[in-house]
Amino acid sequence: MRKLLNTLHVMTQGAYLHRDGETVSVKVGQEQKLRVPVHTLEGLVCWGNVMCSPFVLSLCCEHGVGVSLLTEQGRFLARVQGAVSGNVLLRRQQFRLCDAGDAALPTVRAIVTAKVANSRTVVLRAARETNDADRASLLRAAAARLQWTGLDAAKAQTIDAARGYEGLAGQEYFSVFNEMLGGDRASFHFNGRSRRPPLDRTNALLSFVYALLRHDIESALETVGLDPAVGFLHTDRPGRPSLALDMMEELRAPLADRLVLTLINRRQVQPSGFAVQDGNATLLEESTRKQVITAWQQRKQEEMEHPFLRERIPLGLVPYTQALLLARYIRGGLDGYPAFLWR
Repeated sequence: MRKLLNTLHVMTQGAYLHRDGETVSVKVGQEQKLRVPVHTLEGLVCWGNVMCSPFVLSLCCEHGVGVSLLTEQGRFLARVQGAVSGNVLLRRQQFRLCDAGDAALPTVRAIVTAKVANSRTVVLRAARETNDADRASLLRAAAARLQWTGLDAAKAQTIDAARGYEGLAGQEYFSVFNEMLGGDRASFHFNGRSRRPPLDRTNALLSFVYALLRHDIESALETVGLDPAVGFLHTDRPGRPSLALDMMEELRAPLADRLVLTLINRRQVQPSGFAVQDGNATLLEESTRKQVITAWQQRKQEEMEHPFLRERIPLGLVPYTQALLLARYIRGGLDGYPAFLWR
């Protein structure tokens, strides 16, 4: 198991990153703000108008540090990665499995079933935490429906059928997401999932944290030698990291959604930390983005017992652990892919 390293997020607009020996140096104007040894980094994320010298990109590529370029609000633009060091035989087997029709069905079933189960766990936890009996009743009823959907997904006869159950579970889950919200419910009311752009504060938070999770998953998949663009549940599309999106489905509820719920319910983010533009497009202010990233990095340090390995690991290593298990399954070392089930 590798050591949990750090992801450097550079969000100050106008910042310039350059190489200083074996370190990444961050300047704003003529003032040096930070120097980070490259060997302590897992990833580098540049938000908005942040410039990187060719030499710092070369340094990161030499040391296997992926560089992601995002808009100021977290929409993915591009990723810079060094030479692929993964086993070519592993990738070839990944491609064969994805091209073999329903041969990938067991993997898709595992991913969808884990997504439904993890969503149900989040809903049940919210039902236990609320003091409102009516909201608790609605949440428990939704959890019961999710349970039946998960059982159906586990028996899906085709990949398309499994995709259908995944869609049904997502609709059911987000239909009661508003009931899981506490704190300032008027300011963080949730009317359904919206993206590009998000149309309320809760959706803005969800989209932002999903961008953080996607970065970590893509990095994990590339680290173990898998191709993030070739997935099982999500179909291939130019520019789409289908395999990363597959893994996001099982990790989204326990890692990302729970963080968003915590930030809102504990009033750690304030309504004033968002900007509403024309058409109700809602964006995070810079102070809120920094606050959310700090909470995300802290959450990654929390430990839990991995349900398959039976070892205690930081939450931040869950994407890497799942990528290792998926690679081992594709190589033939496991009978099936043990998707992540949160307790």
